[in-house]
Amino acid sequence: MLLTRVIPTPVDSIDTAAPAARDWIAAAYAPLSGPFVRLNMITSLTGSAAGADGTSDSLTSPVDRMVLGAVRAASDVVVVGAQTVRAEGYIVPRRTRLAIVTTSGRLDGHRLQLDEEAASRVVVVCPADREDRVRMEVSSLGLDVLPVAAAGDLAPADIVAALASRGWHRVVCEGGPTLASRFAAAGVIDEYCVTVAPTIGPVGAPFITVPDEVRLRTEGLLVDGAGFSYLRLRPHA
Repeated sequence: MLLTRVIPTPVDSIDTAAPAARDWIAAAYAPLSGPFVRLNMITSLTGSAAGADGTSDSLTSPVDRMVLGAVRAASDVVVVGAQTVRAEGYIVPRRTRLAIVTTSGRLDGHRLQLDEEAASRVVVVCPADREDRVRMEVSSLGLDVLPVAAAGDLAPADIVAALASRGWHRVVCEGGPTLASRFAAAGVIDEYCVTVAPTIGPVGAPFITVPDEVRLRTEGLLVDGAGFSYLRLRPHA
């Protein structure tokens, strides 16, 4: 599969089967300097976060998974909502940590593959007033719990600050749509990494919903032979 960089110029291409392809993609997704929050998600042309099977698995592609790997590898921690862990069959990233945001601690139906090593790279982030309940829910999984001084739904800025208190300053939010929308509405996202799949269909859950327009500038654009687009977008200063 040929992957072509359109922005920034000069235009350049690589065969994704080539040994150098992963390094080429990593360079295209080189992270911002200093602390940052990235959003990394996939959407259909009609704005859906899920394909025909109700998950993002039916939208993604091998190249998209290579991009996902590059974005994760450049992070300290990946943040995801508990609902997405339950629905998407998440596994723990191999090259970074996973922070699961929850108010209940319910992870039933998860497929995290939690051996001892993987469990050591997972933290459950919850409001401090729900800590006891959440610890009870996840106690059998051997997961660390990070309470945040807040009641009810956690503010994205508080989540980011709590992760920074652990020394995790390079944050990637992978949603789902509810958590991604809260991060966008709160204005904490420094860069949007969005894969657009060449698919149209019903939109049961928009991949992101915001109350006001967020003006973005394009920092990078890759396209592949299957019609997928890979965007890097940053808010206007």
